[in-house]
Amino acid sequence: MTYPAHQTSIWRRTAAFVHESLSDSDVDYTRGPVGRALGLLAIPMMLEMSMESVFAVVDIAFVSRLGTDAVAAVGITEALVTVLYAVAIGLGMGVTAMVSRRVGAKDNDAAATVTGQAIWLGAVLSIVIGISGVLFAEDLLRIMGASQNVVTEGKGFAAVLLGGSATILYLFLLNAAFRGAGDAMVALRSLWLANAINIVLDPCLIFGIGPFPEMGVTGAAVATTIGRGIGVAYQLVYLFGGRGRLAFNSRHLRIVPALLKRIVVISIGGVGQFLITTSSWIAIMRIVALYGSSAIAAYTIALRMIEFALLPAWGLGNAAATLVGQNLGAGRPERAERCAWRAARYNAIFMTVVGIFLILAAPDITSLFSSDPDVIRYGTSCLRILGVGYPMYAVGMIMIQALNGAGDTSTPSALNLLCFWLVQIPLAFWLAKSAAFGPDGVFLAIVVSESLLTVLSVILFRRGAWKRRVV
Repeated sequence: MTYPAHQTSIWRRTAAFVHESLSDSDVDYTRGPVGRALGLLAIPMMLEMSMESVFAVVDIAFVSRLGTDAVAAVGITEALVTVLYAVAIGLGMGVTAMVSRRVGAKDNDAAATVTGQAIWLGAVLSIVIGISGVLFAEDLLRIMGASQNVVTEGKGFAAVLLGGSATILYLFLLNAAFRGAGDAMVALRSLWLANAINIVLDPCLIFGIGPFPEMGVTGAAVATTIGRGIGVAYQLVYLFGGRGRLAFNSRHLRIVPALLKRIVVISIGGVGQFLITTSSWIAIMRIVALYGSSAIAAYTIALRMIEFALLPAWGLGNAAATLVGQNLGAGRPERAERCAWRAARYNAIFMTVVGIFLILAAPDITSLFSSDPDVIRYGTSCLRILGVGYPMYAVGMIMIQALNGAGDTSTPSALNLLCFWLVQIPLAFWLAKSAAFGPDGVFLAIVVSESLLTVLSVILFRRGAWKRRVV
């Protein structure tokens, strides 16, 4: 079969564009067509975030064979680990904002120094969180409302994931620096490597295949931690090799107190922003836990599928954040704003398609991970209710990330506090208990609060105060 010349030309141009986006290049993202700059950054960043979601999906796919309590253990532990993600992502926001602003201003040496300070911050936090996680893993699961069976099943999983917090922190922090510099492919390759190791080791360590010990649900945590650790090792080898835009070397590890303080100040808003968000997720999980292990397992499965869809969209948000930071650094605030609105339009289209798919395929997706009728019923309902709000999430996600990319992390923090703690949690409890909607009430509250967040973030972004933010 032959195709018209113009169609062949389109395919060739598309293939060439994708190839360029997945190659190491020295593109100046502060000049040229906005759509081209966004596409070159968004493709590897969307793939990168897809790779991050693969960890959770792979773990739950194998662990689901161990039963409902095992799935519930993973779900509750992941709710705890989201606090660690909040710290890592929040710090990463500060790093991305500061690195991108300096790269946009053509001061790559200063950008590398910012990265050096981030490495020290990661080391201190890894020690504190890792030791605390190992010592108090069992107590944390009980606080989350886990039954004794779930605690017994999941305490090893929780201890390993929290004890290996350094792998999570550095994977996010270093990738944030690479993204801010525009070296998105380095971040993507590190996650490719980490996921490949995890996919191979997961079944081996969970079920004891070949020479590997049978570790049950704990094996999933060991596999994930090893995979992430190897990904971080790749990042460090690349970074200290002096390659890419950062041109990093040992002198950039010299502690600069004023710069370190600046990173912390900017990152506080990001950390607070995600601590508010993730702690609200913990509260939501606690409400869902009132309805038993089947509800927890269903919510866990649904969240993994939602993350799988949301994280690529979050990658587009990361691209918008980088472009906003670099263009502000280059003194082009209007171009920064155009980048954000273009990203919001693309994201709305993508998320609408994904939302429709999840609504239609919800029962089939849930049944892939469990044969329990209650799990399938709750999981299907969760996917369908949350899928309705996807177009709104899409726009809000970009607006929040654009503000973060400008270094204005305090505004999203205030919005999250209002929408999640003052609206979502009380509404979820009221709809679930007083209005007798059960778990469906919790899912409805999530849609309402996320939609409110989108409306408010659009209003504040339009006001433009972020353009004058000093980073």
